[in-house]
This record gives sequence, structure tokens and C-alpha cells, in this order.
Amino acid sequence: DVVMAFDHVVPGGADAATARDALERTTRWLVRCARRHRELDGAQTLWPIVQGGVHPALRLEALRQILDLGEWTGVAIGGLSVGEAKPVMYEVLEHLQPRLPAGHPRYLMGVGFPEDLVAAVERGVDLFDCVAPTRMGRNGTAFTPDGPLNIRNATYKSDPRALDATCDCETCTTYSRGYLRHLFAAEELLGLRLLSLHNVRFLIRLAQAMRRTIQTGDFPTWAAHWRARYLQPEPA
Repeated sequence: DVVMAFDHVVPGGADAATARDALERTTRWLVRCARRHRELDGAQTLWPIVQGGVHPALRLEALRQILDLGEWTGVAIGGLSVGEAKPVMYEVLEHLQPRLPAGHPRYLMGVGFPEDLVAAVERGVDLFDCVAPTRMGRNGTAFTPDGPLNIRNATYKSDPRALDATCDCETCTTYSRGYLRHLFAAEELLGLRLLSLHNVRFLIRLAQAMRRTIQTGDFPTWAAHWRARYLQPEPA
């Protein structure tokens, strides 16, 4: 059971002065939060959140402040995927990776698109949370090994195939693409639920695959092949 300290998030394009102000406020909140957490002596563990916007120097400063305040069982990275370009987010993670405590979980907050999970794991991240799988599902987009698939497209009207032939979720093992498209065309709420269910399962299976290949030492090769397949135009 993990609880998070409060943090101040700034937009991805925030300047250094704005990011510093948020960083310092986040540190002040962490001091107060940690003090109250000790007083409560609860069973939950408290994790801090590294802020600093898209400015690597501020990110490192925030991390130093956090580590100076005590021992933590894990560290979260917040304030990313909030409007900045993906390469900028990856650059911030690369700067943080060698300086984060070894052996402690690294939690990237609010990031949940498949390509971002793979890129972040390449940069040492362990945990994620995000509304992306259910939000995309509600809008008719499904994650597949060949990239995102928009089930609303007319090409799927009579498609008898499963949404993702490799997936073991209830959606893929029970319903056809044609039926799923019908649900969205008819504005049936079941369609939103079924695509959301699949997308969550897709990310769980993706994490399992990454874990297996890390354990076998094949992760870099696997990630390159996965990315080459996933980052393609939507299949017909």
C-alpha cells in the first residue's frame, strides 16, 4: 500500500522559474507530509514525487532534496506527459535514471501509452498509472501489436476477426471486430467497456512480456522489434 505526497504539477512548456516555484512548493509539502505520516504511524508507505518540469537541472535538484530528507522505499516521477514532446520526456528520464536510488521502484505517474511504457522501461522505470487505456477505449481506439486500431472505421463493419488475435481477454476471445464496431455505431455502452477491458489487458500483457525479456537479457532486442511493429499505420 503506497500513498503519495502532494506535488505541484506545471504544464510541459513551463519556464524554469515556474518549474522551480512548483519544485520548491512540492518539497515543502513533502516535509509536512512526511512529518504527519510519521505521527500517524500508518501501515502504508510514503513515496515522494520528483518535479522540475522539462528542465534536467531542476529535476536533479528536486531528487537531491528528496534524498536529503530521508530514506524512501520508492520514488515517483511526476509532471511528465503534460504537453511536452515525447522525446523531451524521454530525455528527462535519461537524466534521472543513473541518479535514482538503486534497488528502489521507480514510478512514472500519468504515463500509459504502450510506446511510452516501453521507452520508459528502457530508461529504468518500473511502475505506471494512467487513464489512457480506458479513455482510448471509450473513444473507440484499441491497442494492438500492430499499433492503435480505430474500431469506428467502416472497414471493420463486417470484419469477423478478433480485435487482437494474440490477446486472451474476454473481448478478443468472444467478440468480432464487426460486432464491436456495431456497438460503437449504435452508441451501446458495452462497446466502451469491452475496448477498455481489452486495452487494460493489453498493457498488463505488455508489462509481462517486458519482465520476461528483462529476466532473459533479451529486452533491448525485443524492444526494437516491438517498436518496429507497433509504430506502423493502422492495419487494414
